[in-house]
Amino acid sequence: MQTTPSFDPVSATAQPATAQTPSRRVTDAPTRMFHWLFALCFVGAYATTDGEHWRLLHVTLGYTMAGLLGFRVLYGIFGPRTSGLGLLWRKLAGAPAWLRTLSQARSASQVSQVNWRQGQNLLMALAVLLLLVLVVPITLSGYATYNDWGDVLGGDWIEEVHEFFGEAMLFVVLAHLALIASLSMLRRKNQALPMVTGRVEGPGPNLVQKNRTWLAAALLLAVLAFGAWEWQQSPNGLIASGTTSERSRHHDDD
Repeated sequence: MQTTPSFDPVSATAQPATAQTPSRRVTDAPTRMFHWLFALCFVGAYATTDGEHWRLLHVTLGYTMAGLLGFRVLYGIFGPRTSGLGLLWRKLAGAPAWLRTLSQARSASQVSQVNWRQGQNLLMALAVLLLLVLVVPITLSGYATYNDWGDVLGGDWIEEVHEFFGEAMLFVVLAHLALIASLSMLRRKNQALPMVTGRVEGPGPNLVQKNRTWLAAALLLAVLAFGAWEWQQSPNGLIASGTTSERSRHHDDD
């Protein structure tokens, strides 16, 4: 005798478990923390360029960028291989060979054989390198401007140099963002996501074995501590009137 299977409403309404998309870690926490702190400092420094009211905040953000650059260089030298600056250098080292391949492509078939993905990666690496390098002249010229070296050397050319490098860095930042957006559309994958989550979709082993969250937290605390220290050094905080006497008192305390 055949029995009719009983109807279970719970089983009927249960949905199958959604399989998680495989992913792998490609960027560690300190690198991501540096990236976002660096970006926020530049946006803040550029937004506070004009006006004596914001000058101390502008200077503090500029010094913070210089400190972040120092951290990135040290982490690139002594940190894990995946965060080393050698990877950036190796990408740029392939530029001459890629440019020769591009210049030798005469016909449409030869152009189609050019490794365009390598060219895209070269542009990205160049933008990152320029963003790091530009911090040096921006910091030096900003320090000279803040300490009124122009009065000693004559003219306002130091301030103009500082503004020039600031505008140059803004141009590179915008080009960097445009490149990320373009590559995201071409490759149909969010190219900025690894700097948010540290992971990319797809099977395979993790390129980064240790996330080093503690170091990212230490970097954030160091930046906040420096900002708090600079705030206390100024009589009226970082958002002050910006008078000459106040700036001199700030440096005397330093």
